[in-house]
Amino acid sequence: MSQPLAERLRPKTLDDYIGQKHLVGQGAVLRKMINSGRISSFILWGPPGVGKTTLAQIIANKLETPFYTLSAVTSGVKEVRDVIEKARNNRFFSQQSPILFIDEIHRFSKSQQDSLLGAVEKGVVTLIGATTENPSFEVIRPLLSRCQLYVLKSLEKDDLLELLHNAVEKDELMKQKHVVLKETDAILRYSGGDARKLLNILELIVEADGEIPVVITDEKVVERLQQNPLAYDKEGELHYDIVSAFIKSIRGSDPDGAIYWLARMIEGGEDPAFIARRLVISASEDIGLANPNALLLANAAFDAVLKIGWPEGRIPLAEATVYLATSPKSNSAYSAINEAIELVKQTGNLPVPLHLRNAPTKLMKQLGYGKDYKYAHAYKNNFVEQQFLPDEIKSTRIWHPQNSPSEAKLKERMVQLWGDRFKE
Repeated sequence: MSQPLAERLRPKTLDDYIGQKHLVGQGAVLRKMINSGRISSFILWGPPGVGKTTLAQIIANKLETPFYTLSAVTSGVKEVRDVIEKARNNRFFSQQSPILFIDEIHRFSKSQQDSLLGAVEKGVVTLIGATTENPSFEVIRPLLSRCQLYVLKSLEKDDLLELLHNAVEKDELMKQKHVVLKETDAILRYSGGDARKLLNILELIVEADGEIPVVITDEKVVERLQQNPLAYDKEGELHYDIVSAFIKSIRGSDPDGAIYWLARMIEGGEDPAFIARRLVISASEDIGLANPNALLLANAAFDAVLKIGWPEGRIPLAEATVYLATSPKSNSAYSAINEAIELVKQTGNLPVPLHLRNAPTKLMKQLGYGKDYKYAHAYKNNFVEQQFLPDEIKSTRIWHPQNSPSEAKLKERMVQLWGDRFKE
């Protein structure tokens, strides 16, 4: 029995790899690292069928190093420890650490991920993880901090067309059928940016067609598949599109749009916890200080869903969705933290002003740590003006209040306390 088309066409080198030019194109970060012959641990995040597993295998072939694979669906802590022990025994001083590829790493429990930490930290293995879920939520922070994160994108139309032409022109079984790509809109639409799904559909159409040559048309694809190409697929590209529409409807203050996309996710079988997390993010990012209660309600909805389960959990999700969509909007806190992070990247590790430093020892006190610090509660209105930023950026403004009633009050208070500094 022959392998599936997607497996037969799996590329063996970066030059044959289609898509993800931002990572593996000429001069791109992953290609440079691979060509150097030494890679560090990293996690590949992206939708299904975009080449995460293939990329890991290409790296292993290129580096000619021991390559171990674990599936988070079928492996436990014991399997992780067994593989780490094998890697430790196969490690030679002159070569790259053995590679441990973990597919669907987001499905690993905390204890399973904990069991990887020491081996990754000491270089016993180089970890390559693949996930379709946001690693910030699904991968423990200590492990995430030891890995680079690379985001893979759904394949573009040109990538998918290149893949189709490669299949019909280079695969021996396809060549025997003399496949003609007369129309491609439907097959691209059904694939949803997923290379594996695209090739599976092509193979299905070709095998079901008794004629030679096999002519691929939109009508033939729709007739053979007998399904709605717009049906929600929580593992495909549409998953990301619907979540995007949901969040943007909330941000755009349209409760009808928001509740509609919520219903689409519910009917599509989306994980309720995934929806609840997005509501918490939206409450912080898009409503923010314009209505701080939004975050409280989103958190309460998250808790309620976990406590009462499904299908009743849809009700607190709907309540939070409508509340967030109808709330005033502000992203001042979101913008402020992004601006602050960028400032830190630009200015580096600026010294903490002496008066703000802790002084737990006599020597530190002698060096002036904590000297001249003014305890705010000892002053009128629990405030006294003093410097809280490093000297080099002491006049920099980072948080900029926006024009919501709630933030207007916050701005007014800041002006009362700080005067011209907060007048814009």
